[in-house]
Formats: sequence, C-alpha cells, structure tokens
Amino acid sequence: MSRKERVLKKRYAIFCEGDTEYNYIDKMRKNQGVELVLKPINMHGGGYTNFLKQIKKEAQTNYLAKFIIVDADRIKTVPGEQENFLKLLEYCKLQNDKGNTPHFLIADNPDFEYVACLHDADYKGQDTKNFIVNAWKFKELTAFKSVEEVYEFLNTGNKSYKLMLEVIRKQDKLVSNKY
Repeated sequence: MSRKERVLKKRYAIFCEGDTEYNYIDKMRKNQGVELVLKPINMHGGGYTNFLKQIKKEAQTNYLAKFIIVDADRIKTVPGEQENFLKLLEYCKLQNDKGNTPHFLIADNPDFEYVACLHDADYKGQDTKNFIVNAWKFKELTAFKSVEEVYEFLNTGNKSYKLMLEVIRKQDKLVSNKY
C-alpha cells in the first residue's frame, strides 16, 4: 500500500506586540479560510529590541515570510527606542538584501488602537481612546484591549477590515517594504 502524500502548507510568521494584536491576527487567520499556517508570536511588549532578539532567535525556520508588526508610538515617546527601531529596520533590510526569508516590517502609526478605529466608518480621525470608549461603549481602553474576539468585533456592523485597508492605502507610509 502506498503512503499518503503529504500536503505542505505555506507558513508565515507574524510577530506582534500584545494580546490584542495576537487575538486579531489569530482570528483573522481562522475566519478568512485561507490555507496558510500562521504563527502569531505575542511579544508581550518589551520594545523593538525584544522583537529583534526574537526574530534572530527564529532565523533558521522554514517560513515563506516574516511579518513584524510594531506600534510606532514608542519611536518618539520612549528614550532609546528610535535607535532600536532603526536597528530592527536595518536587520529586516539586510535579510531582504541577502535574499533570505523576506522580513516585512509593519508599523501601526501610532498604535493598534488607531488601526482598530480605522475599521469603523464613523471614525473621522478623532482621539482613538475617546472613540473606543464613547462610540464603542467600552468602560475604558483596557476593556477594549482585553476583548479576545477583537477581530469579530471590528468586522461587524459598519466596521470592516476593508474600510481600514482603504484608508491605509491612501496614507503616507512610515516604512516601505521593498522586496
């Protein structure tokens, strides 16, 4: 009897900053019905240096690409983080120049809460914390960040990832990935 043929799935690694981002990406992966193996890696904060260490640690893996999703607000608000961000950016460029596994650096500018608000047709650029609390009726920002079903929440009613993509495509980019 012949052995059953093994089907290899495309594998991508996604490094993200916190629980909200992790939950969003994990549910997106499941809900989109895409035949991919995503490995969302929750960095639990720690800054850009933590990202760089983890990415280097996972350097010898068989991923088709690595996506590194960071909040850009740390660049200007946390001492030393601008330099650390530039090191992370340079490492990604170096890997891409070598022809290794592509590294795509994605900066939520300023943060994931802003990206979340872009899912809502009623969001017109106002303060994200106030919008989340007032329009979405969360008691406080931490209540929103603790929602495990964040992907589902951001894709119901007049909220959709398609709206977010439409807005982002028109904006200036903090980082441009060329591969």
